[in-house]
Amino acid sequence: MDTSESSTTEPHAATDVAPLPRRGWRRWAMDTRPLRIPAYRRLWTSTIVTSVGSQLTAVAVPKQIYDLTHSSAWVGYASLAGLVPMVVFALWGGAVADTVDRRKLLLVTNIGIAVTSLLFWAQAATGLDSVLVLIVLLAVQQAFFGFNSPARTASIARLVPAGELPAANALGSTVMQTGLVAGPLLAGVLIPVIGLPELYLIDALALCVTVWAVFRLPALPPLGEGPARRAGLREIAAGFRYISGHKVLLLSFLADIVAMVLGMPRALFPQLAAQTFASWGEGLALGVLFAGIPVGAVLGGLFSGAFSRARRHGWMVIGAVVGWGVAIAGFGLSGNLWVAVAFLAAAGVADMISMVFRGAILLSAATDEMRGRMQGVFTVVVAGGPRLADVLHGTAGSAFGPRAAVAGGGALVVVVMLALAAAIPALRRYRI
Repeated sequence: MDTSESSTTEPHAATDVAPLPRRGWRRWAMDTRPLRIPAYRRLWTSTIVTSVGSQLTAVAVPKQIYDLTHSSAWVGYASLAGLVPMVVFALWGGAVADTVDRRKLLLVTNIGIAVTSLLFWAQAATGLDSVLVLIVLLAVQQAFFGFNSPARTASIARLVPAGELPAANALGSTVMQTGLVAGPLLAGVLIPVIGLPELYLIDALALCVTVWAVFRLPALPPLGEGPARRAGLREIAAGFRYISGHKVLLLSFLADIVAMVLGMPRALFPQLAAQTFASWGEGLALGVLFAGIPVGAVLGGLFSGAFSRARRHGWMVIGAVVGWGVAIAGFGLSGNLWVAVAFLAAAGVADMISMVFRGAILLSAATDEMRGRMQGVFTVVVAGGPRLADVLHGTAGSAFGPRAAVAGGGALVVVVMLALAAAIPALRRYRI
């Protein structure tokens, strides 16, 4: 690990053993070493089920709201209603995760998410038809998610050896990206067959798998024997001070903000589908544009063995963000739909690499007593960046045209990321 950043040697559920060399195609295939650890394997297996189930609810809620109101504005208001509690409770949940047994926190929050899904099913099955109830339930669900996410991710570093953290992140990210592709497609098939209420029920049942997996985890109390701490504003503020004092952590967050805020063009997909790619059919164009990045991310995960054993994590993040920017610029300059989708898929591969190594840096460079708060900030950045990008790209697309806005955003990602890497060497030097 880079000696310019503080580090702490901590016990792991498994020791870091040098792997046997892999030859031929196996060097490129996904690194599955973390699955040899029973606790991590159970947690990862449950994610396979819930990543698809959660997307069923993610499709069902806006669909039901639109059916009730016939207004896309109300769908947007509901999204904002979910974002605010998620941000607040992710920051607070990160502080809580550093002060309590993370296994117990995961049990409580996963049960809360499951109960909320059951309430979604109940309101749909009884024909309540209340937008207010839907928005309140969505806000509660996102609050539980905000509490859950930091503890879940921070726990991985206690289950998996440090050298296998990139592989564990690749496994988890691949499953989540697969859910982003398969979940909405499955929802589209099931809605006309079984209806909206049953989608909520399937998600609730899938969450039972997660509750069982968390129940089987070992206890994950705070390390050390210091006095018990309360998770209040002081602890949250201490987390931000910790980030500002550790440049490699600060740059890992800035790298994601640069990539997502300047280079996430999803707000312009409808306009591009209706104008630039209309000759292929607006519906087809819109669907494949939205699928391009997740499909690329899944492919990147499947072949993550090619990079998951890299030690220069900082350079991997820098290269991935620059690659993302180049691919997005190429997408903006493309006039052919399938060339454009190929660039989006390349961007998805770069995004997967960035996620893997940013996550590994957060788990390895931060001490265990700070990991929950780091993951809380990470959750806010990941959720908030693309929403800021929607506003920025939507405005730029209206002013300069969608293709110019996308290409310009991609170019800005490259310039800003290289400038940050040149100005602050901590990320370039970071390795394990």
